[in-house]
This record gives sequence, C-alpha cells and structure tokens, in this order.
Amino acid sequence: MTVKISNFGDILMSRPAGREAFLMAKAYVFKEINNDEIILDFNDVKVLAPSWADEFITGIKLEYKNTLKYINTDNPSVKASLNTVLR
Repeated sequence: MTVKISNFGDILMSRPAGREAFLMAKAYVFKEINNDEIILDFNDVKVLAPSWADEFITGIKLEYKNTLKYINTDNPSVKASLNTVLR
C-alpha cells in the first residue's frame, strides 16, 4: 500500500497536525489494511517538520506491524526530518 504524504499537504508542520493526519489516515487510508508493506511517498512535499513526521510515523508503527518503506525522500527537509525521527 502506497500513501502519498502530499495528500495531507505540501507543508507539513506541527505535532497536532501530524497526529490529525495519522488519525485521518487510520480512519480512511488504512481502513482495510492487511500485511502489505506500507510505502510512504514524499513526492511533492516541500517542507516536513520532524514533529509532524514523528506523530505520523510513530502512530503507524504503534498501530500496525507492517513493514514501512520511504520513497522520494530527496528533499532536504524530508531527508533531515526522517533522519531525526528514524534514529
């Protein structure tokens, strides 16, 4: 399953916004999730704050046991935030 992170916006900042995005994804995107790999696609994301990424990614890790994969992470903001969150 591929999740286009840009569907939540192209400037992703703040912990409350990341939590809200995770809850929305949980209700609508991950509604019928199975054991497939979850691919987070950061294409078209201009700014990603570590706090937003932490809320969203940690929510997925705590709720689901699926393997996570990250693609289109060349944006410096995305790369730095993921490096911070995934340590």
